[in-house]
Amino acid sequence: MLNEPTLQKLLTLRLGQMAEAWRTQQRDTKINALSFDERFALLVDAEYLARDNRRLGRLLKDAELRIPQACLEDVDTTNSRGVDRAMLRQLATETWVTDHLNVLVTGPTGVGKSYIASAIGQAACRRRQRVLYKRMPRLFDELALGRADGSYRKLLARLAKADVLILDDLGLGTPTETQRHDLLEVMEDRYGRCSTVVTSQLPVPKWHDWLGDPTLADAVLDRLVHNAYKLELRGSSRRKEKPHTTEKKN
Repeated sequence: MLNEPTLQKLLTLRLGQMAEAWRTQQRDTKINALSFDERFALLVDAEYLARDNRRLGRLLKDAELRIPQACLEDVDTTNSRGVDRAMLRQLATETWVTDHLNVLVTGPTGVGKSYIASAIGQAACRRRQRVLYKRMPRLFDELALGRADGSYRKLLARLAKADVLILDDLGLGTPTETQRHDLLEVMEDRYGRCSTVVTSQLPVPKWHDWLGDPTLADAVLDRLVHNAYKLELRGSSRRKEKPHTTEKKN
């Protein structure tokens, strides 16, 4: 078959979706009604869409979101929760990331902080931005291990490269001197370059006391708080109502 060498070349060039779309066209008797340019555009679109979907899959996998299926469109925006609909619409765009702004989500346990943070992360992945999720206690452990095995700088570089870094559960336990310095290193690398999403049970005004060292606290919060959107969630724990992996839009 004369087309077979061309198909093999497409596969060799790793244009598998284009090759499959071409096979489909050959089986479609109505395709001849289209011009060459129209048929070729359909082939290119098929390959482009397949690659774009694979890239999205990689971004979502690399993000390691706590709730991968979280979606901003499904966030409950009833007035009792303290969720500003206009702010959510803004966070669904890429503007806040390109402007290197941060997002601070606070509220009692179980009100949906991690869900909203994951939804913000998923929205960023859909815009083809690099996202990375970390729980603060585990991140401190990873940084401590990095100091011991020599991978500390490599981990800091990975954190710095994320367009959106999600730090979940800030404020648990009492940070050590080393952990305070680690947090400052992370924020210094990202300030004015990337965006950070932080969730915490502690209200933002209490973060300074939690950090302990006044000088380091000033430095960390100066890089994190003053250029941030703030979502202060209210209400009782939603885990009592339904699984924490789902929300219902009002």
